[in-house]
Amino acid sequence: MWIIVIEAMVAFFLLAFIVWWTMYSGRKPNTALPKQSEQTEAANDKGGEG
Repeated sequence: MWIIVIEAMVAFFLLAFIVWWTMYSGRKPNTALPKQSEQTEAANDKGGEG
């Protein structure tokens, strides 16, 4: 009986860890956006079209 309880607890904590890991990993939203906007502004200042 205790083995089933321990296995259920391990599965729950593993699921919680996977959810936590995926929520807080990956690219930050503020890091890439300003660089892209600066590049597009620089291209517009050079007179890309017209």
